[in-house]
Amino acid sequence: MTQGISFTDKALIAEITAKMEGLKTQITARAAREAAAAPAGGRKTDPAIENTGARKTAGGRGQRVEPTIRNDDPKYGFKSFGEFAQTVHLQAKGNEEAASRFRNVATTYSSESVGPDGGYAVPPDFRTDIWQKVVGEDSLMSRTTELVTSSNSITIPKDETTPWDTSTGVQVYWNEEGGQITQSKIALEMQNFRLNKLTALVPISEELLEDGPGLDSYLRAKVPVKMQAKINTALVRGNGVGKPLGFLNAPSLITISKEVSQDAASVVHQNIEYMYGRLWAPSRARAVWLINQDVEPQLGLMSFRGHEGSEATPIYLPAGSIAGTPFGTLKGRPVVPYEAMSTLGTFGDIALVDWSQYMTVTKGQQVRTDVSIHLFFDQDLQAYRFIFRMTGAPMWGSTITPENGSNTRSWAVALETRS
Repeated sequence: MTQGISFTDKALIAEITAKMEGLKTQITARAAREAAAAPAGGRKTDPAIENTGARKTAGGRGQRVEPTIRNDDPKYGFKSFGEFAQTVHLQAKGNEEAASRFRNVATTYSSESVGPDGGYAVPPDFRTDIWQKVVGEDSLMSRTTELVTSSNSITIPKDETTPWDTSTGVQVYWNEEGGQITQSKIALEMQNFRLNKLTALVPISEELLEDGPGLDSYLRAKVPVKMQAKINTALVRGNGVGKPLGFLNAPSLITISKEVSQDAASVVHQNIEYMYGRLWAPSRARAVWLINQDVEPQLGLMSFRGHEGSEATPIYLPAGSIAGTPFGTLKGRPVVPYEAMSTLGTFGDIALVDWSQYMTVTKGQQVRTDVSIHLFFDQDLQAYRFIFRMTGAPMWGSTITPENGSNTRSWAVALETRS
């Protein structure tokens, strides 16, 4: 009795058949081009010479020309990413001059019949350029404690006991001479970081590919900016599912209550003082104020009087007030506007954060970039795929209870909604 073929098997057979037909078409097309390029009356040059980039001299004789490869050139002879992409496009259309450039750069050329999509690996220097823009000055990720791994996940042991904890973890005791020393043991927890995938798929038309400089500026600017914005938003408010856990959703965040009768959509001096007072003291030297840009006017108008009749003292120092300060300062710490922060008057419009207590994990330090002509072959489009694997989470699982007093401390403090 013969069993029927499942739907999955049929789909697999159809996929393999389609690939075989595609390869057959490529082989036929390549053979036709070689036949058309061959001189009448047979081959005039030695095959070995032709396959190594042979060129004819004035006398018509073939001369072997060794490929010139600059091993120290990280771009492998390409001036820009646009030129590289344009060469990929021309090679795919059978341009022999373009093909010869890839033959001279074996590390960047892959046969069209190899791999799931027959793509080309972008030269390393171009990948590095893109990655540097992702972690630029405006990237929150550059402020975190960064860890690079070669695997898809990593587990890190951590100790969250405080130095003044007298019941858990390593303990120390005063001992008399000859007295027995009391034992204690470490208390470690395990935190697992599983990498998430941030992607962009950009189909490019033939017309745009023919404009090398335009493609170069577009891909170098648009994709990194989009990735940076996604990462910033995740580090601020990510829920930890398929993306990093943002500090606003962290169990270790402290939220400061608004003042009694405080106006809606306002930030007052008392808010700032109470936020600063709840930040863990050792974090003050590293913390930054994150704000929505609409909060800035509130800070610029903020002042206080030490006693009745005294002159008002500004709270906020704008950028440039002190030599070498690119950002304004509040309580001596930088104030940096981010689009990921909430609108004025809502939870998350202003926060004080020590990013050294937040860990991000990446797989390598580059954005993986692939190019394929097969995904949109019937539309004459070339697909560019960008992949960056990373995740992130706070190192703190909870707030700190001080040795004396009841007000908890944290590495991150935010202000509740004022409405």
